Amino acid sequence: MTAPHVSLPGDPTHLFPPPDHLSSPITGWTRAHWEAMADRLLDGLLPYASPGFAQYRLPGPASHSGPWSDGLEGFARSFLLAAFRIAGSDGRVGPALIERYAAGLAAGTDPRGDERWPPITDRAQPMVEAASIAIALHESRRWLWDHLDDRVRGHVTDWLGGFVGADVNDSNWRLFQVIAEEFLASVGAPHRRAEIDAGLARLDDWYRGGGWYTDGDGRKFDYYNAWALHLYPVLWARIAGPRANPGTVARHRSRLREFLAVHQHFFGSDGAPVHQGRSLTYRFGTTAPLWAGALADATPLPPGRTRRLASGALKHFAERGAPDERGLLSLGWYRPFLPVTQPYSGPASPYWASKAFLGLLLPEDHPVWTAPEEPAPVDTADVRLALPAPGWLLHSTAADGIVRLVNHGSDRFPPPPATAEESPHYARFAYSSATAPETPDATPPATGPDNHLALLGPDGTPSPRGRIHPLGASGNRAASWHRALGHRVETVSVVHGPWEVRVHHLDVPPGTPVREGGWAVADDTAPPVALAGPGQASARRADGLTSAIAGLYGWDGARGRVVTAVGGNAVGHHSATPVLELGDAGPLLVTLVVLGADPDAPRTGAAASVAEDGTVEIRFPDGTRERVPPGLSDVSEPTPGPAPEGTR
Repeated sequence: MTAPHVSLPGDPTHLFPPPDHLSSPITGWTRAHWEAMADRLLDGLLPYASPGFAQYRLPGPASHSGPWSDGLEGFARSFLLAAFRIAGSDGRVGPALIERYAAGLAAGTDPRGDERWPPITDRAQPMVEAASIAIALHESRRWLWDHLDDRVRGHVTDWLGGFVGADVNDSNWRLFQVIAEEFLASVGAPHRRAEIDAGLARLDDWYRGGGWYTDGDGRKFDYYNAWALHLYPVLWARIAGPRANPGTVARHRSRLREFLAVHQHFFGSDGAPVHQGRSLTYRFGTTAPLWAGALADATPLPPGRTRRLASGALKHFAERGAPDERGLLSLGWYRPFLPVTQPYSGPASPYWASKAFLGLLLPEDHPVWTAPEEPAPVDTADVRLALPAPGWLLHSTAADGIVRLVNHGSDRFPPPPATAEESPHYARFAYSSATAPETPDATPPATGPDNHLALLGPDGTPSPRGRIHPLGASGNRAASWHRALGHRVETVSVVHGPWEVRVHHLDVPPGTPVREGGWAVADDTAPPVALAGPGQASARRADGLTSAIAGLYGWDGARGRVVTAVGGNAVGHHSATPVLELGDAGPLLVTLVVLGADPDAPRTGAAASVAEDGTVEIRFPDGTRERVPPGLSDVSEPTPGPAPEGTR
């Protein structure tokens, strides 16, 4: 007979519901698992609470805002989780949970109290946390706000009122102001409707079509599209109720529906999200828009698929040490790993992952909790999907459950002529659900070899990719150009199955050395096995995950080798990247890169040639052929090629 409870993954001291493979045949996880995980996360914070519960001072390095702000962050982000847990159970939780957040609200907003929160001032971190507090107050209104005395409610609205007339960062932060002031409006407190409307209008300015927003001006595409720019409009509409403009609400829902049709493809069969962009320490926060779509009746996904995707991601991290044995979410991906953080990241920052528990607001009898799990797209078929707005090309394979994202459009640089420091989480040619970019802890950030083409300076220093100039994404290809050491480098990526062929046109003088890398594979247990020879190299993890690179054209005389590192990758302590190095690059290089765990997938037999008119003829390892015309500078329109693979 099945035991009534099992240990929480990674925590043998905490009881956890047994898997339910009848209703959840893929993950085994149900609503009971989500509730148990929420309780574990909330319990884990208790030892770090201040006496009045207004601050949670977690272990770890402080953010650039300092410990005072970080303590507020611990309260605000965990309050979001607590509110979803309280409201989702219709208040049927231990009274201590409600009482400690009521106490924290009173202590934190008391302007003369020992545990008072830092005020909301122009462009300051408390603006971020205020939005979480406003959402939590609204969702737990019947059990918390309605029972606070008038003095405390006055203090809360006075503190949130710091938003009124304040200067806000022109990014997703505009929505923090929208949320906070809409809550103020809902309780009859001073607010400015013009500021709410302006924040929502600014969101429209950033919409690029296909469900994609850029996070402010420029090409800033990442998971903020998921856990902020689509999420907050849904939560705002819940707070605003009849005050919300129906046309605005309908527009947001339509965009969310379009986005979710794509977002479902960003999770591997093991639940891992594609590892790209900033704030990745929010981990399973990537699932928040899945639940938002169900809450707002704005999803194209069957309810069983929504739960499969969300539970898959939560389970993926739980089985890999997040939360840890203390019940805490560390600054990292699986284990603690600071190079995935940003200067604004503090010890409690990972608790923006609380947004993943939004689904608890759906009643227990909602189809998203009762329908049998349905497979995710990656579970059943190979998928190829061009995403013109962000300049991405997604290709996944059912045989190994890996999702790969080719990047020809997102660099997070501000609009020209402004410059910014390059980030490995935006600058690479490709990202995946099974790997992470090499991110050694260095200042300034080092330019790793993985998924990067570098011209090498006189001292061997590799050139960064810098600003990405997208040239389009359509069908099975995407293209962009960038400047390296002052020279134009144009790249066309063509994908098929697990393979990507990169066609590089280089405007470089004779004698220019070049280096190109494939995927970095990483493992905590042992270094990947390295193999290298003329014009090719590979690195294989113990479980079979393999990254390989091969020169198909222009790489004559190139040396293949494997660059190894320790402590420089979020996925594992030992990492390895296969690379090609050539001392004298010509005007055309064609490279095959592959990442796969399918032992039967061929990795040899690929070739490339150039026709008299300059067309590049490509043959993939399985014999599929493609043609890349000469001087290709725009792939925004479909180009001749094989029939689309899988879901489009």
